[in-house]
Amino acid sequence: MPPLLAATDIAKRFGGVVALDGAAVACEAGEIHALLGENGAGKSTMVKVLCGVQPPDAGEVLYDGRPIAFRNPAAAAAVGIVPVFQELSLIPDLSVAQNLFMGREPRSRIGLIDGRRMRRDAAALLAELGFAGINPAATVRDLPLAERQLVEIAKAVGRKPRVLILDEATSALTARQVEHVFAVVRRLRDAGTAVVFISHRMDEVRDLCDRATVFRDGTHVGTVAVDGASHEQIVRMMIGRALREVFPPRPVPVETASEALLDVRELGWGEALRGVSLTVGRGEIVGLAGLDGQGQGDLLFALFGVYAGVTGQVLLRRRPVRLGDPRAAMAAGLALVPEDRKTQGLILPLSVSNNVTLATLPRIARRGVVSPGAERAATLTMRDRLAIKTAGPEQPVRFLSGGNQQKVSIAKWLLAEPSVFLLHDPTRGIDVGAKQEIYALMRALTAQGHGVLFFSTDLSEIVGLCDRALVMYEGAVVRELAGDDLTDANLVSAAVGVTETAVGGGQRAAATA
Repeated sequence: MPPLLAATDIAKRFGGVVALDGAAVACEAGEIHALLGENGAGKSTMVKVLCGVQPPDAGEVLYDGRPIAFRNPAAAAAVGIVPVFQELSLIPDLSVAQNLFMGREPRSRIGLIDGRRMRRDAAALLAELGFAGINPAATVRDLPLAERQLVEIAKAVGRKPRVLILDEATSALTARQVEHVFAVVRRLRDAGTAVVFISHRMDEVRDLCDRATVFRDGTHVGTVAVDGASHEQIVRMMIGRALREVFPPRPVPVETASEALLDVRELGWGEALRGVSLTVGRGEIVGLAGLDGQGQGDLLFALFGVYAGVTGQVLLRRRPVRLGDPRAAMAAGLALVPEDRKTQGLILPLSVSNNVTLATLPRIARRGVVSPGAERAATLTMRDRLAIKTAGPEQPVRFLSGGNQQKVSIAKWLLAEPSVFLLHDPTRGIDVGAKQEIYALMRALTAQGHGVLFFSTDLSEIVGLCDRALVMYEGAVVRELAGDDLTDANLVSAAVGVTETAVGGGQRAAATA
């Protein structure tokens, strides 16, 4: 039998940029097929070709063994090809239920939308998928990023696809949420659905996928059985070279007591943050660990002045920082690289140059007018320093790969030369090569005397990168780990079974798994 969905000799060019060149992939019914490659390798472009978003310049798409050309995504969905893109397609001001049934709303006998039935059907769908904690009546804008991602997945699964395409669909999810999604995907596979799965998390690929096709620079490198290929073999196929040591070596431990760049004392914000105290020393990477949603993200936003009503004291270089004022935080020497680069870190329609210089406009302006020459020079400096792959400074940042977008988000703050970087999951959704570049950059920053306060949902990053880790539970710091005690096992134990006295919170936590 032919593959359920296949693409052969696909070519796609955007101006002078070659996105795909003779690329191919084939997924059989009842198979979970990984599509792997570095950011910019052409994976997302291939997905857009497969589901009718972009027509190929050459090559053909085969569905059930027959050539087919989709005019638009609706035409692909009509025959059962349903994608979940990296960029969420939800409408923020509508409810969860309205988004789940967009374009196929249940109707009453007189043809009106039956809102009560839609909410009931939405609740049933979410419960079936293991997402019952999401309120069907909630406005999507009010949901955290992870729950929005689950709604996007539920929306696709609710269409009962013959081919489900997941493009970095788990990048914002917690480990438990990923388990729920994988259970859904396996049920679909067992029922005969073909699943194309894109992820930069190799452990997910190994856990879920049957075969993997690897792209590099828009071309097809090879297809392998996941069980029969080593991690090193797949990475070499992806990046064209052997994988270096993943994390840069730690420097000699630093003394932080007398060199604290950032000193946080009894920081509180409603029920989300409860008496958080911590320090970040010169040349130090401090990790925030614990189960996702325990206040780590709120802590970073509170430190950067995003939230009003924050209590406590923040000192930077021994000087107080006014709370609730992002401009004051920036002026003091704080920089925040947020979790969602597309909505919080970048302005996607603007150029690379416009985004790189957002935090330093006064430096490149004369009498309130930005100097194009100064802006271009600053951008080229950052492009070379971070190896940002772009067609030019004027290219809209939305056309860059995820890894290069993240580099632009970081470059914006490098120009500002802050004392302390606040990083919220900075490697989410980017490839292994780009991750290593960001790891090396973090160590380079600390070698120059900066401090880094870093939250990651990937435990290996906390263990491999950080000099110390602070475990958070219900808005409080409950344990500090360093040296030989900083291990995956200790982090998980502290996150789900904490009984020690909270550090800086003065309370005892009784975590539940």
